[in-house]
Amino acid sequence: MASPAPSITINGVKCDFSPGQTILQIANAAGVSVPQYCYHDGLSIVASCRICLCEVWAPNPKSGQLEPFMGGKLVPSCQQTASDGMVVYTDSPKAVANQKAVMEYLLINHPLDCPVCDQSGECFLQDYSYQYGRGVSRFQEQKVKQPKKDLGDHVLLYSDRCIMCTRCVRFTREVTATGELMVMGRGNKEEIDIFPGVPINNELSANVIDLCPVGALLDKDFLFQQRVWFLKETASIDPLTASGDNIWIHHNEGKIYRVKPRHNPQVNKWWITDEVRYGWKFVHSSSRLRTPLRRQYGVLAQTDFPRAYELALEGLSKAVAAGKHVALLISPMLSCEDAYLLGRAALAIDPGAIFGLGPVPFKGSDKVFPIGSDEGSPRAFKVYAEKAPNARGVRRVLSALSPTGGVLEFDKFLAAMGKGTGSSSAGGVILTGNYPTDWVTDDLLASLGGKFVVVIDTLGGALAERADVVIPGATFAEKSGTFENARNMLQSFDAAFPPIEGSRPEAQIGLDLLHLISIGGQYERAGGTRPSTFDAAAARREMGAAYPALQQVATTAAAPARQRPVDADMQLVEL
Repeated sequence: MASPAPSITINGVKCDFSPGQTILQIANAAGVSVPQYCYHDGLSIVASCRICLCEVWAPNPKSGQLEPFMGGKLVPSCQQTASDGMVVYTDSPKAVANQKAVMEYLLINHPLDCPVCDQSGECFLQDYSYQYGRGVSRFQEQKVKQPKKDLGDHVLLYSDRCIMCTRCVRFTREVTATGELMVMGRGNKEEIDIFPGVPINNELSANVIDLCPVGALLDKDFLFQQRVWFLKETASIDPLTASGDNIWIHHNEGKIYRVKPRHNPQVNKWWITDEVRYGWKFVHSSSRLRTPLRRQYGVLAQTDFPRAYELALEGLSKAVAAGKHVALLISPMLSCEDAYLLGRAALAIDPGAIFGLGPVPFKGSDKVFPIGSDEGSPRAFKVYAEKAPNARGVRRVLSALSPTGGVLEFDKFLAAMGKGTGSSSAGGVILTGNYPTDWVTDDLLASLGGKFVVVIDTLGGALAERADVVIPGATFAEKSGTFENARNMLQSFDAAFPPIEGSRPEAQIGLDLLHLISIGGQYERAGGTRPSTFDAAAARREMGAAYPALQQVATTAAAPARQRPVDADMQLVEL
């Protein structure tokens, strides 16, 4: 019979554990509240902040009786490994006295910046001062004033708020191995700084902002932009690269204010790249397409969605009637659901439709952190040169839908469109974009001659100017869907807020076109059935049921995490 799992008791709560775990790790896993500053699961243990000191009793190996561990001396729970039968107190008089002393010490020189500090509302110093502090200060002397510092492209340091937990220093030494940060000085003059002439500008630099438990390291981009208690959180997936990093979108009233990493030990651990963190600006670009357009007398004129759909279907159907095919180019920036429903719409217009994958951008080469480490290392974090989130997912979906099982890469798609030959079997083209920057090539524009062109994109440009019908799409933050990353992991994500006025998710556009085809190509102006509303989960179930090759999308796509609960200090009632 298997022996029972070892266990310890923390503040009266019995907790099972695995050998080698520390007391603090066990408490965090069991949801037992223990104050902590310097500890982080992804960093080495230094036990420097001392606020997690606890009183421990352990069985005597000879008698089995509980006795004070280490002679009754308080021990750091972050560093002390657990042994079976331990009884731990972080709420005993001795442990509480230490917590109050540590908080008083940390606040001696700390400025009263809470009203103007960006960290206010999510600050451990603020929370622990309320939960574990004295409530009054005995300090009467002049506070030591530390300088503000510009550490790099994204990071500001307010040194007088720093509590010297050294999380940031350990990050640059252990996670990136770039070593830009150091501890300079001693005593009350001790401060974080960069080495002369070496700013913290590595690809993961802004993670030190997330690691800082107080308001010392601040994000230049988010500085004074929004109070954190106004922000909503939505779980999403990296929309810019093939990594599939898990992220939180922090937004309010339809606007993104910042992007934070979401812990996933199989993908990105606790980190994200600066590219992903700051790459969302195109969502609110002034170049966003905000209304459908149709070509009238040689120029593009505004129209509504029903008319744009009718004209698109009419032009594509005429091309098929003339003996030509419809060519559909799906961007690797779109979700699996977008690709599926637009692919179905193209096949409903032309059963012999040509499917192609949009250009997959690459920048530089893959890079592994810590620098010089192996990709298979447990601590390794890989930055991918492939700058598209769903090239594999789009290939998977279009291969299943294609009558021939073939999906043309971009160069071959251009050849099929008549690049360099002038002859093409395609008479109508549906092009999708959704790239964060201009992606259109001269070869693509040249291949569109003599064809009816429907563009579904988020940003205006040369391609929209060439189109016969333009339908505005939605960005990653405005729709739900599924991406397949470079490790072939399928991960779903939620919409943070509705699409901007005048745009629609590409999957919804596909559903609308399918509905229009089903009613004969003309909307019934007086009543009639309405198109279905896009639901990502329902689309995945349909994909799995209709196509065996897509069952994995329906069954293994990891559901996104929901918004994290927030414990308020006061009771809220609805009036």
